[in-house]
Formats: sequence, C-alpha cells, structure tokens
Amino acid sequence: MATRGRPPAFDRDNALDKALGLFWERGYDNTSMAELSAAMKLNPPSIYAAFGGKEALFDEVIAHYNKHHGTLIWADLDRFKHPKDATRHVLVASANAYTREDTPHGCLVVLAAPQENSNHATVNQTLCSHRRSVTKTLRNLYAEGQRRGHIPRNANIDTMATYYATVQIGMSIQARDGATREELIAVADAAMTTWPNLTSTSLARR
Repeated sequence: MATRGRPPAFDRDNALDKALGLFWERGYDNTSMAELSAAMKLNPPSIYAAFGGKEALFDEVIAHYNKHHGTLIWADLDRFKHPKDATRHVLVASANAYTREDTPHGCLVVLAAPQENSNHATVNQTLCSHRRSVTKTLRNLYAEGQRRGHIPRNANIDTMATYYATVQIGMSIQARDGATREELIAVADAAMTTWPNLTSTSLARR
C-alpha cells in the first residue's frame, strides 16, 4: 500500500520565475490563475496556500524581479565617483536589461500595471510606488552629488531626477514597442548631453 505523506516541496524561486515570466509578458490583468497554475505547476489552492492569492503572489514577484533584474541597473551606484557617470550607467544598463533576448522586453514595473480605475487599484498603487522610487533614488544620488561639490548647490535636483526617471521609464515602453539596444543607448547618450543644462544655475528652483 502506498503511504500518504506531505507533498514534495516545490522550488519557490523557480515558481516565482514562472509567474514572473507571465506577468512580465502579459501584464497583471491579462494573466489568469489558470495560466499561473499551469506555468508554476501548482494547483490554485496550492498557490493560495503558498502565496496568499494573485495579488500577494504579484507582490512577491515584484520583489523577486527587483532582486534578480533590478540590481543590474541600480546596485552599487555609490561606486561611481561622479553622479553623471552613475546616471549614464542607469540609462545604459536599462537599455541592456530591457532588450535581453532571454526575457520579455521592457520593465515589468512599468508595463504590468492595470489601469487606475481597474478592480486592482492596490496593484497599481504598488507599481506606482516602485516607479516613484526611481525618481527618489536619483534625487538622493544628486543630493549627495551636491554635498560632494559635483553638482552646484542651487541646481534643481528635483527636475534632474524627474527628467532622467522619465527617460528611463520611457525607454522601457520603447523597448516593448521594438526599439533595439543600439537605439536605446543612443537615447541614453542624447539624454546625457542635457546634463550641463540641467545642472546649470538657470534651472535653479525659484
């Protein structure tokens, strides 16, 4: 007689990878529990037991994405001596990450959001918070640059952070629409030519 026991343990990281691939390619609203169940090789009750439902699973997928993909762009920015070099790294690394052949193009955090008036407002809020963190990270980088004398004290670092965050997020959409790595690096280079104007005292906060 076969003995009954606990079901075999599943590989949580592998399951998250499978869910990540679906959410990244299809977006939150267009990914069904049936598709997640098939990809993760877990039945829906097991998904609920392990992750707490679709929204909770998505939250964990976002954390998994940031850990394994976001670090390619954002890790160790303090290794750069000048914030301009760190900014160019962010843009070029984004171009590289968004056009990899082994993942969907673009950024999950930018592309997976439901509409604001959908039934998943909390998901939208979570992704909005992550996108806003891009601006916050860049602003902190530029504030440190001011402290070290790399950026003039009266430069408008809020405008700088918003501008480069807008470029970086826009690159994600362009990548999903078919822009090549070379095209996105050209965008990064073009954006960096604005650095002297953005750090100019003429854009200082009034």
